Amino acid sequence: MVKLNRIYTRTGDDGTTGLVDGSRLAKHAARMEAIGAVDEANSAIGLAVATMPGNEHALALTRIQNDLFDLGADLATPGEDFTPSEMVLRIVPGQAEWLEQAIDALNERLEPLTSFILPGGSEPAARVHVARASSRRAERAMTALAAGEPVNPAALAYINRLSDYLFVLARALNAEASGDVLWVPGKNR
Repeated sequence: MVKLNRIYTRTGDDGTTGLVDGSRLAKHAARMEAIGAVDEANSAIGLAVATMPGNEHALALTRIQNDLFDLGADLATPGEDFTPSEMVLRIVPGQAEWLEQAIDALNERLEPLTSFILPGGSEPAARVHVARASSRRAERAMTALAAGEPVNPAALAYINRLSDYLFVLARALNAEASGDVLWVPGKNR
C-alpha cells in the first residue's frame, strides 16, 4: 500500500528524481521522458473516462489506467531482470493479451474501414483519439529509451497494443454515435 504524507520532498530541486532502486536520474533523461509520456497518456485516458460515466468502456479504460501505473513503475525500475515479484512491478504479457482480446471484441461489431479516419466524432471518441496520440508519444519515448537501455519487452508490447485498442475504441464510440469522420484525400485543393 502506498502512503504519501507529504507531496513535496525538495529532493528534486537539483534537477534529479529518484527511481525505485534508490538511484537518482536527471529529470530530462530518456527514462524520465518515457515515464512522463506514460503519465500524460494516463491523464488523457482519465479525461476520456470523465465523458462516459458508467459506460462499459469507461470501466475498461479505468483498468488500463491502473496498468499504466504498473507501466510507470516498471519503467522506474531500471535493470535487465524483468521478472515480476512481490516487491517489483513489471508489465506481464497477459496485460497486452487482454488488450488484444478487447480489440477483437470491439472490432467484431465494427464495419471494415474503407478510408482513413479523422480523429474526432463524438466527444468521448475525440478524447480517446487524443489519448491514442498520447500513447503513441509514450511508445516513441519508450522505444527511444530502449535504444540505449534495457526495457521490458512486455512493456513495449503493451504500449504498442494500447494505441491500437484506443483507435478501435474511438471507432466503436463513434459507431454508437454519429459514425467515423472520414478523411477525404485532397478535398481542399
